[in-house]
Amino acid sequence: QAQLVESGGGLVQAGDSLRLSCTTPPRTVMWYTMGWFRQAPGKEREFVAAISRIGTTTYNQNSVKGRFTISKNNAKSTVFLQMNNLEAEDTAVYYCAATQPGDPAREASSYQSWGQGTQVTVSS
Repeated sequence: QAQLVESGGGLVQAGDSLRLSCTTPPRTVMWYTMGWFRQAPGKEREFVAAISRIGTTTYNQNSVKGRFTISKNNAKSTVFLQMNNLEAEDTAVYYCAATQPGDPAREASSYQSWGQGTQVTVSS
């Protein structure tokens, strides 16, 4: 299993932006589908966004509403989640995960490797 390390979380105000990073072992983002999930207290883990090995992106539009962008840097083997116009409802622990190409990107159960998570807190 790949070792994934998230960073970039913090406490911000509603309307602010944050960029989360997920550092992975070399070449991981070139071979796997990478996803971002989040989990708020008392709620199930929720799919946020994913990016395939060739750069195709998919989002949970019900949650991100066009405010979030997933991207990656193959050379640095890092995945990013740019979050703009944050809302209090975005408060959660955000997780980076990796799964085999072709597995359902929106399903948390598809992912084999997970990071430890980074806390995002948005005050209203």
